[in-house]
Amino acid sequence: MSEFLTHECGIALVRLKKPLAYYQEKYGTPLWGFHQLFLLMEKQHNRGQDGAGVACVKFDVPAGEPYMFRERNVDTNPLDKIFQALLTRYNGLVGDGAIHPEFPDTAKKKFDFCGELYLGHLRYGTSGGYNLSACHPFFRRSSWPTRNLMLAGNFNLTNTGELNDSLIAIGQHPIFATDTQAILERIGFCLDDEHERLYRALRGESLPGAEISRRINEEIDPARVLRTASANWDGGYSLVGVLGNGDAFVARDPSGIRPCHWFENDEVVAFASERAPLCTVFGLDATEVREVEPGCAVIMKKGGRVATERIKPALPKTQCAFERIYFSRGNDADIYRERKALGAGLAGQIWKSIGGDLANSVFSFIPNTAEVAYFGLMSELRFRRRAEVKQTLLDAARAGKIDEALVDDLILNNWPRGEKLVTKDVKMRTFISQEKSRNNLASHVYDVTYGVVQPADSLVCVDDSIVRGTTLRRSILRILKRLNPKKIIIASTAPQIRYPDCYGIDMSEIGKFIAFEAAIALLKERGQSALIEEVYCLCREELKNPGPEPVNHVRKIYEPFTAEEISQRITQLVSPKPNGWKGGIEIIFQSIENLHNALPHHTGDWYFTGKYPTPGGYRVVNQAYVNYFEKAEGRSY
Repeated sequence: MSEFLTHECGIALVRLKKPLAYYQEKYGTPLWGFHQLFLLMEKQHNRGQDGAGVACVKFDVPAGEPYMFRERNVDTNPLDKIFQALLTRYNGLVGDGAIHPEFPDTAKKKFDFCGELYLGHLRYGTSGGYNLSACHPFFRRSSWPTRNLMLAGNFNLTNTGELNDSLIAIGQHPIFATDTQAILERIGFCLDDEHERLYRALRGESLPGAEISRRINEEIDPARVLRTASANWDGGYSLVGVLGNGDAFVARDPSGIRPCHWFENDEVVAFASERAPLCTVFGLDATEVREVEPGCAVIMKKGGRVATERIKPALPKTQCAFERIYFSRGNDADIYRERKALGAGLAGQIWKSIGGDLANSVFSFIPNTAEVAYFGLMSELRFRRRAEVKQTLLDAARAGKIDEALVDDLILNNWPRGEKLVTKDVKMRTFISQEKSRNNLASHVYDVTYGVVQPADSLVCVDDSIVRGTTLRRSILRILKRLNPKKIIIASTAPQIRYPDCYGIDMSEIGKFIAFEAAIALLKERGQSALIEEVYCLCREELKNPGPEPVNHVRKIYEPFTAEEISQRITQLVSPKPNGWKGGIEIIFQSIENLHNALPHHTGDWYFTGKYPTPGGYRVVNQAYVNYFEKAEGRSY
């Protein structure tokens, strides 16, 4: 994705199933679990650069000694800084003789992050700011082990306000910060309630205090807590929680919007947002890694029991398509194939745009995540060219006109030519939060390779997606013009982004989408401006008096136009002034049909189609339009 866009976070959990001495003997260190956590997080660093956090829970710690630990960082390269600082501390203790690694009990006693249960989080900030207080894991403390809760997740909820109101209704004083805080307090309240229920029942049996505590630790049911706590959640989430008694859980939303994968063997249970990191870190085959079932939680009891429990009724599975288009790393075998298919799906439109003239076309991509789609496009173009050559040879054979000149021409000419043309010089994402300043710097992030494209060439660049068109308008098209091609074609592997997302991607302001901007411009140009206010009135009424079936009224804005008409208007909106260059520009978008063909198992396409998987999504899209019409900035949820 060539544009600045915050999005999905990353989660990791490692739960050891053997005593620490086992890992010391087999792997040479009592910190094996700690190292595996770091590797899982490092392999997912693409999912978070705004902050990182890790936590550790130690089992069977004597009363009076700490057993839960947390470290967070929001500086540049936060993950490296956390682990470097912790390992420096560990090595110092080893050097001082306080820890003898061959005796794991000394490491567990002296080093905070030598334990049996680890949690990690990588943060992309979509709300709550960029300071340490917004960084996961969140910690709810208590002197009772089962009431201690640390929570991290990859999620957005659409109804945080309602959740906070429900907390107020039961007498709490929530801090209106983030949906993470709202979830933490809600789970914490239900955890307290479950604890009290068990305490009262056990106390009625006249058991001594130590026995009551032991029984509560054994009998508390995280699945029961989650069923109660999540009853009114609306959104997409993969949620990881650990309790002070050593229990842990990983829960996923009932639509499967957010990804979560896991595996278990006789040594460890481990979770991650993506499948490939688990395969790499633990040496697994892809078939050994499972998805957490939507609407379910994997419950890990301290005693060793691991079970999948349903916490919410299943909904139609609508896994986020952007995970496959852009967010997840492309080294997962399925994602690699899907991204190639997305590139291949653009071949027909591109072939038409260049008139089948491969000899005078140069193909490239906008780094770096569009590279696999580019490979898919080139493979499909070569296939089409081979089919063309085959048919020409067959026709010539039937006519008796095959000669050396014809064969040379068919073999040597008119094959797709790929080049590395666009380079991203600066690794810049979120260290500048002010949009105006960020856009100014972003215009200088990309550079091009000179001397490759000729004036008779059409230049085709594959991009993952086009959201606001800002980088195209202010940077990419301007620098591509310097190559002086006959025509510039930007091909997006994603369809037109028309509607806000409230489940992961930080793009809730509909007025900033270039597709929406194009549709509004077309309505005004064609004398249909009345529809703009009509939709506003419909959205306001829907928000005030929602019907039994939620309705996305914003879809009416696009209905008068074909996708091609909107693409043409987008091209006009993003095209810079010619300034002496006489070439043409065309913006091509993936079709919805080809998207679904490429991603058959990831049907979550609400940002393209406006078909949301939960009622909260419809509320958000209508609110986003109201905000646009009333010129109110900010998130619509």
